[in-house]
Amino acid sequence: MQASDAPPILLWFRRDFRLSDHPALAEAARQGRPVIPVCILDEVVEGYGAAPKWRWGEAVAQFSKSLEAIGSRLILRRGRALDVLQKLAKETGASDVWWTRAYDPEAIARDTDVKSTLRQSGIDARSFSGHVLFEPWTVTTKAGGFFKVYSPMWRAVRGLDIPLPDPAPRGLMPPADWPTSDDQQDWALEAAMNRGAGVLAQFACIGEESAHDRLTTFLEARVDDYAKNRDFPAIDATSRLSENLAWGEIGPRTIWHAGQRVLQEGRPGAEKFLKEVVWREFAYHLIFHTPHITAKNWRPEWDSFPWSETEDGDVLRWKQGRTGIPLVDAAMRELYVTGTMHNRGRMIVGSYLTKHMMTHWRIGLNWFEDCLIDWDPAANAMGWQWVAGSGPDAAPYFRVFNPVTQADKFDAGRTYINDYVGELSPSPSDRALAFYQACPRSWALTPDDPYPAPVVNLAVGRARALEAYAARE
Repeated sequence: MQASDAPPILLWFRRDFRLSDHPALAEAARQGRPVIPVCILDEVVEGYGAAPKWRWGEAVAQFSKSLEAIGSRLILRRGRALDVLQKLAKETGASDVWWTRAYDPEAIARDTDVKSTLRQSGIDARSFSGHVLFEPWTVTTKAGGFFKVYSPMWRAVRGLDIPLPDPAPRGLMPPADWPTSDDQQDWALEAAMNRGAGVLAQFACIGEESAHDRLTTFLEARVDDYAKNRDFPAIDATSRLSENLAWGEIGPRTIWHAGQRVLQEGRPGAEKFLKEVVWREFAYHLIFHTPHITAKNWRPEWDSFPWSETEDGDVLRWKQGRTGIPLVDAAMRELYVTGTMHNRGRMIVGSYLTKHMMTHWRIGLNWFEDCLIDWDPAANAMGWQWVAGSGPDAAPYFRVFNPVTQADKFDAGRTYINDYVGELSPSPSDRALAFYQACPRSWALTPDDPYPAPVVNLAVGRARALEAYAARE
């Protein structure tokens, strides 16, 4: 496309690094005006943990290539979002700044300030849908409130019409002159990862094309057995799309309509898969309506519960995957090696920390925020509060996962455990050994270390937790 002298649109990308299924991008392309894609290492991104920040940077780099392939480019800047956007608008003569809407409290605070200030200066600042299927204020109970329980929400939304995803534009009108851009290498987004970045890079699935391939493979090869196999961590049974959804490398409408197609074909597992998509929606509705879920007990009656907030040596052993409980340790090492963790593992390690160890869920939430490459503020907060009992769950009181019986049920052959806990195998796997390559040198761990005794006796820990729960009642 030829350049135009018309006032450009600044299109601000944050966690939406894709060309298709992108309402703001599609609308900007339809305008026939210059579009300047912008990505900012701003105050929100600066607060990300080590692994999410590294993974965000990988998404940025791949998306920059996607834009170049359609004749555009991604302008990179670092600084406070409002300051950067004001400066760019002045440099380029842009009359509009558009972005995909966010729902977590930190992003809302940033975006509210940006929108009001830009509008006061005469710039049309607009946010678009695209990160979720249903805007949080559009799905309500019969009483007019938001859903606090998942199952009724699923029943309310499963039959709603979802717009088809927009196709990727073939090109974007360039401006007469491109503004300068930072060199992403100067951002050093991998710095906090140290040697761990090279290990995680072997497992990350980066970019829109890879995300679509991931969805296609899942629906063609694994969806039929999804409901049956999804809880077995040694089986490659899930879509693994949480990583790509977290950074917007695939849109939720794309996933929804693909899932609906296989559901209409009568494929087993399709409905269960769609339910998990809505479970993500549920998390975003909760974080929008009850933003305190990210930092405080969702149920205030849990504020007096005697969780420890001391990060002592036992908590360090939990982080290291050295609790002496094989299934817990396997999941924690999977987290450090791959940057992700099987969902069954997330429930078990969360239960062990908050119940057997009686440690506050915020410690686990913060550790996941530092280590997950599929870190999502809504899903992380809801997941930790759900497993701790302080969040949106109908019957948390007596649910204390026993990691030994869970291993017997979901990893009977100990395939998953042996894949990550090298001390328990005569021939440690590559993934088990990769843990020692990825973990901090300060931990001074080696493959020759003996497997530790349990941090806490499971029966004693469970009894202590149930006693504390009973006292709270």
